[in-house]
Amino acid sequence: MDINVGEIAKKINIKGDVKFDEVMCRHTAFEIGGPADIYALPVDEADIIHIAAVAHHEKIPLFILGAGANILVSDKGIRGIVLDMSNFTDIQIEENRLHCGSGAPISSVSESAARHSLRGLEFIYKMPGSVGGALWMNARCYGHSISELPGTIHYLNENLEHEILELPDPRFSYKKSPFQSRNVILLHADFSLEQGNQELIRQRMHEIEEDRRNKGHFEHPSAGSVFKNNRSFGEPSGKILDTLGLRGFRRGGAQIAPFHGNIIINTGGARAEDVRSLILYAQELAYTKRGIVLEPEIRLVGDWSEV
Repeated sequence: MDINVGEIAKKINIKGDVKFDEVMCRHTAFEIGGPADIYALPVDEADIIHIAAVAHHEKIPLFILGAGANILVSDKGIRGIVLDMSNFTDIQIEENRLHCGSGAPISSVSESAARHSLRGLEFIYKMPGSVGGALWMNARCYGHSISELPGTIHYLNENLEHEILELPDPRFSYKKSPFQSRNVILLHADFSLEQGNQELIRQRMHEIEEDRRNKGHFEHPSAGSVFKNNRSFGEPSGKILDTLGLRGFRRGGAQIAPFHGNIIINTGGARAEDVRSLILYAQELAYTKRGIVLEPEIRLVGDWSEV
């Protein structure tokens, strides 16, 4: 897609920052990714609406970026506009109600709840990613999904009109949300939590942090789990990949983690194509050796043409 960046830039008049050819490796958990044609950092809702309206009018792609977790951005970068929600990090608590912007780190939200002795968000502590990304993906770990919490999600629909979704909602399922089939922009969320014992809340958060640390989650840049788990397989995807001897297997600077079969790490200088090659190889091997079709959890983002 040919985009006249200069002409479109003239039409973007926001209070926030606008950059050109911003390399996405600075904004992703993998620390991988080529340049975005236009990279916009809105500071308020008016900025968001203006950017989205320009993208719609110019018929160019608009990608909403949270914390850059769970995505693999192409080495060629992203065509169109990247709208970065990282300025929307407000967290407010009133009684048992926790309000958070979609750009807030989800682990910080968990920490804020703990400070007020509110339980329910311990399971997501130290998970990388933003509130918006967690809701879009319906993040799940340690036996819980974020969509199980009662609350409301506020977003702009395809016509840039405000809509509210109430949680829990039956349209959410294992790492699936109704947002995945729509072009919407998540703005903020409110969770209704329960009062709990702060010592017990902190204890559980410490256990989760230690479990993640012991599994090597913090040692190298990665996007977390590569493949979804499927109960019909009888064992987690990581175990399946272990049986295929894939731990430590590498392509270029990317490696299937020596400590976990379902994590790919950037050992330094990895390219997006290195990671993608490992994903495809793991899928091929799982199918030919075990008859299992592994479904990626990581989203391929950007220009993957002629790859």
